[in-house]
Amino acid sequence: MEEKQIKMETVRIGDVNLCYEIFGDKNTENIILISGLGSQMIRWDTAFCNLLVEKGFRVIRFDNRDSGSSVFNAKREIPADKSIEEVFAAFSKESIPYSLMDMANDVIGLLDYLKIQKAHITGRSMGGIISQILASYYPERVLSLTIIMSTSLNPSLPKLDPEIMAMMTQASSDPDLHKEEYFREKLRLAEKISGSGYLFDPDQEKALLEKELTRSRTKNGIIRQLLAMGSFQYNPDILKKITAPTMIIHGTDDLIFHPDCGKDIADSISDAEWILINGMGHSIPVKLYDFISNKISDLTK
Repeated sequence: MEEKQIKMETVRIGDVNLCYEIFGDKNTENIILISGLGSQMIRWDTAFCNLLVEKGFRVIRFDNRDSGSSVFNAKREIPADKSIEEVFAAFSKESIPYSLMDMANDVIGLLDYLKIQKAHITGRSMGGIISQILASYYPERVLSLTIIMSTSLNPSLPKLDPEIMAMMTQASSDPDLHKEEYFREKLRLAEKISGSGYLFDPDQEKALLEKELTRSRTKNGIIRQLLAMGSFQYNPDILKKITAPTMIIHGTDDLIFHPDCGKDIADSISDAEWILINGMGHSIPVKLYDFISNKISDLTK
């Protein structure tokens, strides 16, 4: 398939140098793809982006602040020798580097820079929470909303699988010093959360990890993103205020956000479409690219 990517650029938005890419620039229907916690925009695979281009979308993917090639210019550094628990204890809600609302405003800043008045929004995982904020607080900017493998952070919902929590929060090996061990750790987690219904490809995942290391411009960025998520106050009114056509996609095998998390979002947004995919975990398998891109296209029409 011919790649329809046309440019990668960086724009300064507030305290952030935000890196983005555009596919299918000749199309007029804009769709923004928002990534998850610590996840780079290349997790929105080029093949998936090109499928959306073929359906008539101008596709914009970007690195959230503190991930990939987007740099948050921090005024206070995260101590490198502290555990996650110690870091969380050191910050109050008022002193965190930034909030999920700030991350949502990055998207608005990018839309403004690109002179896009309205766009279709698709977010995965943490990007799905940011998408909820956008659709609730900026309804005039959101044409449709697709939320994949995400949560509202409703405290009454099932918690993260304990084994996965331990794997995610343990200190990673330094890839500059112990690259192969770093890859082994990341591959173990990726396979664990991939779901039972779709074959996990370690070679493909390792190639993506290699590319992410090459693109990464920030250390400890994921901790700041965790602080933003941890300080978020669940408010059911956020979901109730969403009026854009909405679709929620979740997997039965998601060990990070239990399927009940997705169902809670769908039940809280008027007329939202709920799609539960058997065997899908906390990733988007290549075999689902066609299905999901078709469902997004159907929603926007």
